[in-house]
Amino acid sequence: MAANDSAEQIVERDVRELVRRRGLDPADGDAAAVRRLIDEVVADYQERSLTANLPLLLDLAQVAKSVADRVVGVGPLQPFFDDPEVEEIWINEPGKVFVAKAGRPRLTTTVLDEQQVHDLVELMLRSSGRRIDLSSPFVDATLADGSRLHVVIPDITRRHWAVNIRRFVLTANSLDELVRLGTLTAQCARFLDASVVAGLNLVVAGATQAGKTTLLNCLAAAIPPRERVITCEEVFELQVDLPDVVAMQTRQPNLEGEGEIRQRRLVKEALRMRPNRIIVGEVRQEECLDLLIALNSGFPGMTSIHANSAREALAKLTTLPLLGLVILSRAKWQLSDQEGCIVDRMQDVTAIGLARVSQCRSSVIESMPSPRRCSCVSV
Repeated sequence: MAANDSAEQIVERDVRELVRRRGLDPADGDAAAVRRLIDEVVADYQERSLTANLPLLLDLAQVAKSVADRVVGVGPLQPFFDDPEVEEIWINEPGKVFVAKAGRPRLTTTVLDEQQVHDLVELMLRSSGRRIDLSSPFVDATLADGSRLHVVIPDITRRHWAVNIRRFVLTANSLDELVRLGTLTAQCARFLDASVVAGLNLVVAGATQAGKTTLLNCLAAAIPPRERVITCEEVFELQVDLPDVVAMQTRQPNLEGEGEIRQRRLVKEALRMRPNRIIVGEVRQEECLDLLIALNSGFPGMTSIHANSAREALAKLTTLPLLGLVILSRAKWQLSDQEGCIVDRMQDVTAIGLARVSQCRSSVIESMPSPRRCSCVSV
């Protein structure tokens, strides 16, 4: 024991030693056991400090929480995970840790060092089975609480590791809850509910952090419980609370560059799993063609896409298959006979329209909008 060790440091060292001896793993279901162990060590230390020459514990509860944050949680970032208002956490460099609340970024007073950032990333990746190194300088992973982790390291970044943690703050579980929050009007909610029940294909379009995943979850809640639903995502984000659901996510290649599972493969495999409905978390690349083919096979589906408007979302659905070197006319053919709903989920307005694509000429999509249209202000 170092002479200048504080009481908290001594407790943390004792806890880590006992965790190692007992073979406990906080990231693998032993978090509750570790928290109980921390309480026991704190109580034992308090008794020993009365008779031995040890630094005194001034606040037992605070010491137990601080040690638990470092041993079980994510150390200096744990207070942000405990705050229900924090939507996103990102680190540009060790001395600049930002959070977003109500859509507004804020620079925090938290200051880390380079090694702390690396250790935090390794800790968060441990339970996901994913890796980051010079051969794979990007990583996407889902944390235990459902948050989405994205990390980029040098020399892709200039100097420091860039870390983004997008917390999935689920403010609504159904369309009715969106109505109560003021995000949708009752008319919009009834229209979307009827569209889901009728088996229309739905695309949620909007910018990053516009609420596409939340809206997709609420739409999925309207799916009749008798249906079998297959979800395909890059990392698990959707929370579909239905009796018959299978969720799949992509996989990174291993150290030998093998074993990668792309989202395009997931969509193909979903067709072999007797689905009544397919949900693709987001289409960004050539998997869009496989989704269009799936939707043309008799299965209704849902997905989200980055786009500025409903019309641009339709245009993007026809051009994304080009990333797979597919002739554009094939994608247009797949889309031309589909009937569905494009939900444009922007930061300040949600525009909803039912459209049947009638013609696709050159790069222009001509559609006949339904008279049933409405728009509603979101928060």
